[in-house]
Amino acid sequence: MHVETNTRFGIGLMILTTFIFAMQDGISRHLAGEYNVLMVIMIRYWFFAAFVITIAGRKAGGLRAAARTTQPILQSFRALLLITEICVMVLGFTLLGLIESHAVFTVYPLLIAALSGPILGERVGWRRWVAIAVGFVGVLIILQPGFGVFRPEAVVPLLAAFMFALYGLLTRYAARRDSAATSFFWTGTVGAVGMTAAGAWFWEPMTTPDWGWMGLLCITGAMGHWTLIKCYEVAEASSVQPFAYLQLVFGSMLGITVFGEVIRTNVAIGAALIVGAGLFTLWRERQNA
Repeated sequence: MHVETNTRFGIGLMILTTFIFAMQDGISRHLAGEYNVLMVIMIRYWFFAAFVITIAGRKAGGLRAAARTTQPILQSFRALLLITEICVMVLGFTLLGLIESHAVFTVYPLLIAALSGPILGERVGWRRWVAIAVGFVGVLIILQPGFGVFRPEAVVPLLAAFMFALYGLLTRYAARRDSAATSFFWTGTVGAVGMTAAGAWFWEPMTTPDWGWMGLLCITGAMGHWTLIKCYEVAEASSVQPFAYLQLVFGSMLGITVFGEVIRTNVAIGAALIVGAGLFTLWRERQNA
């Protein structure tokens, strides 16, 4: 009964996390439409680094224990890869909108499944390869190559999905020797240094209301990461991961109500194929485990 309660709580936390991240994406889209993308993400990362350092300082061993790693190059590369992915994804929001960007981005669990063989040495069976192929058919339906003029910007969220999948796999690889707290610490601190080096050149004055939105973006960023970590602490990843797809639903609702976006038929069909294929790969992973 105890496990069941934890699983329900974990599912609740995952739903809350996807909602927070969708709100964060909406705020990012607004701010990146008004100001330089690098500056917006740099400020967000300053707050994130302060949050990570505060959490690390309160744990046993303090900052020294959190920073201790035998793989600093891997941890640094992970952190820099994530900030690059976030910049690319936010750029996608401004070019394509929330709905289409999220629809393409949902392919990242399939990319993780496809790359887990060559990177982590995990075995991927034929059923999961079929599911991965179905997911990519979904992406092609959304992007519509060959129908009229193919928009190059449609590839932006696909590139972000590839980067995020690689980040996820490297995080799993790092976890073989480092704790989650150590990976979290490196993600925040190295990410903040990297974003400052890139974003400081593009500083622009912000209006008072937009500083309010910026503050909300920083708070949702920290909250989303905290609820996600808590979620994985109380429940198995395989139980809660299917609910991560709700970010597509929340992001689409925000796109329609706030930004006046519309869901095109091909996007709905493609997204349904990607989500279905992703849920199947998660189910197969659970069966194999």
